Formats: sequence, C-alpha cells, structure tokens
Amino acid sequence: MESNEIIGQVDLIREVFSYLHRFRGKTFVIHVDYGAVDDARLPSLVQDLVLLHQAGIRILLVPGARQRIDEVLTRYNIPWRRERGIRIASGDAIPFIKMAAVDVTNRFMTLLSAHHTNAVVGNWVRARGIGVVEGIDFEHAGVVERVQLDLVRSTLDQGIIPIFPCIGWSVSGKPYNISSRELALRIAVSVEADKLFFITDRMGISGADFAVPEGVELGPDKRISRLSVEEARDFLRLNGLAERELGRLGTGAAGVSLENGSVTSGYHEGERETLEFVRLAYLAAGVNVNRVHIVDGSQDGVVLVEVFSNLGVGTMIHANVYQSIRPMKSEEVPKVLTLLQPLAEAGVLIPRTSEDVLARYQDYVVHESDGRLHGCGALHEYAGGEAEIAAIAVDPAYEELGIGRRIVLYLIEMARERGLRGVFVLTTQTADWFESIGFRRVAPGKLPEEKRRRYDLDRNSVILYLKLT
Repeated sequence: MESNEIIGQVDLIREVFSYLHRFRGKTFVIHVDYGAVDDARLPSLVQDLVLLHQAGIRILLVPGARQRIDEVLTRYNIPWRRERGIRIASGDAIPFIKMAAVDVTNRFMTLLSAHHTNAVVGNWVRARGIGVVEGIDFEHAGVVERVQLDLVRSTLDQGIIPIFPCIGWSVSGKPYNISSRELALRIAVSVEADKLFFITDRMGISGADFAVPEGVELGPDKRISRLSVEEARDFLRLNGLAERELGRLGTGAAGVSLENGSVTSGYHEGERETLEFVRLAYLAAGVNVNRVHIVDGSQDGVVLVEVFSNLGVGTMIHANVYQSIRPMKSEEVPKVLTLLQPLAEAGVLIPRTSEDVLARYQDYVVHESDGRLHGCGALHEYAGGEAEIAAIAVDPAYEELGIGRRIVLYLIEMARERGLRGVFVLTTQTADWFESIGFRRVAPGKLPEEKRRRYDLDRNSVILYLKLT
C-alpha cells in the first residue's frame, strides 16, 4: 500500500474516533421517509443505525408510512382524499391506517432484532384533531400536542431504541393520523436532539432545481451541502414561501400548503417535498436542534458518512455556531502550518516557518468545524490604510464547501470595519478566483512601500487589489 494511502486511512480513523468520542451519549432523531423504507437498501441502513446505537448514541426512530397507508386504504376500498397535503379519512379508515403504520414499524423491529438490538413501539405521543379549518373538516387527521418525555427517556436509559408510528392519541384515547415528518420535528425539539435526520429517497438539495441565496456555495454536482438557519429562511423565501408559510412550532401541518402546490405551484411533487423538508429543518435548527441532515437513504452508508465526516453527501441545515471563523490561537501554529505546508510545496504560497506564523499569529483567522481546523487566512496591515490578504489555505478534502471564499470575505469585512482603504493579494495560480470575488489586477507600484521593497521579482506574482472606500 502506498504511503499516501496509509496516511489517508490513518486520518480517516482519527476523524472517526474523534466523532465517536464527541457523540457518545448524544441523541439523534432519525426520520426515514417511506421511499427509503421501501428500498432494498433498508437492511444496510438499519445496520448502520445499530452501529451508531452500539457506539453509545441514543437513537429515536420515526418511520414514514404515507405511501403504505395509501396502498392499504386503496386495497380495501376505504375512501380518503387529501387537502393541503393532509390525508382526510373517516373513523372507518383508522384501523387500516394503524395496521399500515404498524406494518412499517415492524419492518424496523424485525431488522433490529436480527442485529440483537432491542426496540419498542410505544404510544408516547399525545395528539389532538386538526378540526375544521376554513370550512374543511380534517376528521381523524391530527397534530402533535405533546411527547411524553419521561417515558421516552426511560426507554433510552435502558438501551432500547424507541420507534414512533405516525399515530397519536388524545387524552381520551382517540387515535389520530399524524404527519411522521412533523412528529420527527416535535420529538427532536422536545428531547433537544443533537441531530435530526430526514432520510429520503433522493439526494439533498440541488441548486439546479431551486433558486439559491447569494453567497451559498454549490458543489461540483450542484448540491447545496449546507445552509445556516438564515440561509435556509432565505432559500425558502426565494422559492415561493411567504413568512406565514414558514410556519412555527405547534401549528401543525394544517397551516402549511406545500403539498398541494398552492404556494409552490411551479414545482413538481418531489420538489415540493424537498421544500417541506427544508422548512422543517429550518424550524428545528432555529429552536434547539444543532444540525438537521437531509440525505438520500438509497446511498449505502449515508448516515455514517454524515455523522463521521464533515464532508457529508446530503444537505445540512445548521445553527450559526457550526461554521465559525475566529481569531487564531498561538498554540494552533502547528495545525495552521499543516494547512499551509502542501500549498507552499506546490508553489502556491510562500514558505512560512513556525516562527513566521507565531510572530504574526494575531493577524490570522481559522475556520473551525466540530473542533477541527479546515482553513486559515491572514490580514497583514500596512501604513497608509491598506492590508494584504495572505496565507489562504483550506484542507483539500473540504475545498468544495466554499471555506476559502468565506475566509476571504471575512477578512475583507474585517478590513472594512477597521476603516482601511483597500486590500491586496499576491498570487501565482489563483488570480481568476480572486477576480471572481471583485479584485482587479494592478502594477507593483500600487503596493505599499514596505511591501514593494520585499516584492519578489523572481516569483512574479500577480497583484490584485480591492478598493474598500
């Protein structure tokens, strides 16, 4: 095996172990949409969930049963219809709805049992009927009123995975058909979950299908890998949702009109469902769920990749604390040099020693994600109200996430807040990239005198300048 391959495997093992330590004892709510439930890869997905459970992560499962319920009602000629994306059926349909929901939960029970993992289906959800809204009687369709946390936590403490069917019961014991997606949201918020997964039968959000807020980076496959809460809100607004359609916790699905296309009439059903997942993720991350992941359950190992790697394969909606650019600490010099070294060896950056970086460490900022440094940059000020943006480096494994661009924009904003007249960069291989941000090529005479004296003619760097005032 080549030495580079060995190093890559060692780095991967280290990353996995760091995440294992961090997530032990944490709580993940896993919603599996029926498209993923009815996929041939479901056994592999359940096996991965068992691995998380065995690693000490507390798992709560919420299977979707929408299509299965539709199939059962149709097979037995039970009348039903949808209004505002909500199934309306009479009391005669409830036994069949319960049968279909239990059938789906039993698939998970069977697969978990095969891996010697204990699970239990419980009636931990209190619900109330939606009632009559704008003249429409929603009959036995309900919304979540409360999750019985004491019973759920007791189940988790015993090392048992709780499974929640899409049925809730009123105080008097009346059953209601509830949305499994809304249920997953309410559970995640109630237990203050560290992660909420929406496992679907399609990839994350594609920028090719939707309007994308300014500043949101797309990967090579046009996938939006992550959105902050604010970016998720902007995304929803750009794609047709007014403030009232964004919803709020406790309103239930009756107040939302995504499924029937009244708000997003320009999109097909799959795209409307994607918007609904983003809406629910926006609500969860905006309250107390750190990260919400929308991933494709048909991809083998998708949950493990999302949990044990920052790269991911879906779309993550996160609280603002996730992606943080902050001042560098002096003790982080070795980590920053690790980022800089490969680019220096490739001739992209000038070589720097630990003494060089330490002497000016207060000029540096770093991008930290989950306790790991994935990027760095520096802002060196000169007399005359100008500064140089330098030492921009990003871990190659994370380049597609737009970290470098965010660091540069952060440094530009720092310079602007300090009242500087402009910023410049010297580069040999990334001039086009800086020009895309707004920099323009200038002659060496534009450099501050101190920098001009040290300009390396042999290196022949391109000089780019951005005027701030």
